[in-house]
Amino acid sequence: MDDTYFLYTDGAARGNPGPGAVGAVLYRGRPRPENLVAELSQAIGHTTSNVAEYRAVVDGLKMAADYRPAKLALRSDSQLLVRQLLGQYRVRSPLLRPLHREVVRLLERIPEVKIQHVPREENRRADQLANLALDS
Repeated sequence: MDDTYFLYTDGAARGNPGPGAVGAVLYRGRPRPENLVAELSQAIGHTTSNVAEYRAVVDGLKMAADYRPAKLALRSDSQLLVRQLLGQYRVRSPLLRPLHREVVRLLERIPEVKIQHVPREENRRADQLANLALDS
């Protein structure tokens, strides 16, 4: 089995700001149903969509830490989040700075990390999980 873990994350806020939630899906090996390791769906209270996106990554990385991945592919449909994590954009928002630092700290614990922006269609399950939490 491939030893790369794939973590898909999505955060949502209805109203922006408004009620927020996160979704995360972790696979060991290629993202297929039979390789599903864990899922997360959780309401996070009143927030913005960008904060929710970061919270989804934080919570997803904490979930993934239980499996001690040596290689992790982090995938998100948030272009802002991905570009900030890759250092292509500065983190200007005071709301996002502490979350960005926490994500970086969590990523440092994983020997090999690849961060990728994916189209929304490829992030469907994480999006579903965030919306399930919003609907409950």
